[in-house]
Amino acid sequence: MTLTIRLPCNAAFCVVEGLSKCSPRRSNCLLGGATTLNQWKLPPPTRLAPRRKLGMKPTTSKASPWWTRNVHADRRPFLIGRNAIQAAMRVFFARNDFIEVDTATLQVSPGNEAHLHAFRTEGLTTDGRASPLYLHTSPEFACKKLLAAGEERIACFAHVYRNRERGPLHHPEFTMLEWYRAGENYETLMADCSALLALAAETVGAKKLTYRGAETDPFLQPERISVAAAFECYAGIDLFASIGLDGSTDRERLAADMRRVGIRVADDDLWQDLFSRVLVEKVEPNLGFGRATILDEYPVSEAALARPSAADHRVAERFELYACGVELANAFGELTNAGEQRRRFEIEMAEKQRVYGETYPLDEDFLAALAVMPEASGIALGFDRLVMLATGASRIEQVLWAPVTEYGA
Repeated sequence: MTLTIRLPCNAAFCVVEGLSKCSPRRSNCLLGGATTLNQWKLPPPTRLAPRRKLGMKPTTSKASPWWTRNVHADRRPFLIGRNAIQAAMRVFFARNDFIEVDTATLQVSPGNEAHLHAFRTEGLTTDGRASPLYLHTSPEFACKKLLAAGEERIACFAHVYRNRERGPLHHPEFTMLEWYRAGENYETLMADCSALLALAAETVGAKKLTYRGAETDPFLQPERISVAAAFECYAGIDLFASIGLDGSTDRERLAADMRRVGIRVADDDLWQDLFSRVLVEKVEPNLGFGRATILDEYPVSEAALARPSAADHRVAERFELYACGVELANAFGELTNAGEQRRRFEIEMAEKQRVYGETYPLDEDFLAALAVMPEASGIALGFDRLVMLATGASRIEQVLWAPVTEYGA
């Protein structure tokens, strides 16, 4: 494949449009002597024959590890594209007055979502006493503490860790791009998403985002559809028929509607299980084709860390972004009611205990910070997934410089 890469040309990452603003001293330092960005193209991957030296075993094509020359040569165009996209995004955030922050990976709580699984470790004091610690599943708690401390616009490229996840779109360690806007509503994040999709594609010279034959035009404004409208459109289910005006849910009504349209229902399914099944089986496979989709107004029972909508208490200020049928981002108008957030966490941990027989502690420091955090909006975007779609990679390992070695086989 051939990618056209638009690279920043100085340490401050001040240029993405052209060379006219570049430092003369380094105007073509990354372009291999080309005089314009459009003249510089990443060469197609070259298959390098392994060197045969005395005592060196020949490599084979079967299950070759990522660090072998042939495999790395095939992956390298995607990796160069990754670097270019990340550099361009840093320019975007800097130009919009964001401060890039770097948060700690080790936390007292990895997050409190029932179906996310963390990596556990322990911290030892100087006298050998142990305390449990976790690799974070998101930098969200730390970023919100920074908002409480007075930061207003922050962005973070964070390595995050999720156990029990591995596949074409999942990796146990990956990069989450999160950004937060204090005092701004979550619709501003929708505009950010539209701009970043276009920026990622433009940076690598892609006209479309692609994944396994599906295409999305990143230069079109995303469509916006509510969860309730999507349920009606793609599953033939009136979601609000099973949600009360106060946000309470009716499991039996949703189950009956699902049986009517031929979606399986198990006796021990909760309303949340049924909602997720319709979403995954009927709604998500239709999102993000042709143009990106913003799936908006999640039921308040699925709000996570989002605040209820002022216009309709049945739903929350939460949206997810899809392209090529792939979930890319999850955004909130942030909840700042610490008591309500504690209640939601406790419900999530009770569900985790019921399903998996384990639970994670609450971060009391986070809840204390939440009580003084200003109104804000925030979003988490799977950076590796966006790189995949922009560069045409088919597996997440292709866009990770050094993937985690396969385990458990």
